[in-house]
Amino acid sequence: MTNRDNRIVRPVLDRLVKQIAELYERDIITVLVSSGSVIAGMEVLGHTDIKDKASRRQVYSAIGQPRMMRLYYNIFHDYGMKCAQVLPTKNDFDPGEHRRNMKNCYENLLSEGVIPIANEDDTVSLSHAMFSDNDELACLIAEMIDADKLIILTDIDGLYDGHPDADDSSLVEEVGINENINHFISDTKKGEAQGRGGMLSKLNYAKQSARKNIPTIIANGKSENTIIDIIDGKAVGTKVEI
Repeated sequence: MTNRDNRIVRPVLDRLVKQIAELYERDIITVLVSSGSVIAGMEVLGHTDIKDKASRRQVYSAIGQPRMMRLYYNIFHDYGMKCAQVLPTKNDFDPGEHRRNMKNCYENLLSEGVIPIANEDDTVSLSHAMFSDNDELACLIAEMIDADKLIILTDIDGLYDGHPDADDSSLVEEVGINENINHFISDTKKGEAQGRGGMLSKLNYAKQSARKNIPTIIANGKSENTIIDIIDGKAVGTKVEI
């Protein structure tokens, strides 16, 4: 969703919503889990003298979240669709009334043809009770609504058996839930405003969803037609399933 300068790339959001709209016409409805609020807030506020990292993130998120929703609202409106904002915290997924209420919210939005856009509520989440990243949030939502498929989008084509930029690296097209692939993965250093999840996180949560009989694909969200190609059964990204 961002470029090298950590700025939101509107055409990427346009392509994403265009595909969601096409799926809607096929009677396939989507829940979108989207980050971007922290970077969107940084673009507006710029430098801040707030020293505490968690407090900075809260401020950037509070400023950026309505900006992200305005972007999404306008793009969905262009396609004649409606969207809604859902900002859960990790505690909302604990068994009990909160989880039931949230599930009812999703089900009611979907029944009305409204696309829920979920993101962690960074403004109130405590550091010890935060999602590890939006990969975890997407996994939990997929399980909660019993999704038919989970697609995790990133900025490369999927899992590679070496460095993605190396000429001798190849895309790993399928991963089993019990397969150890840690030797394929190297750590990446991300800036404060960037998403917290790397490839290892994506694979771990993809396996978790696959164990719940939710086929999961990790693919490149910047490609032209990734989501449609996956739904059409084309060989795209890295598929994780039982």
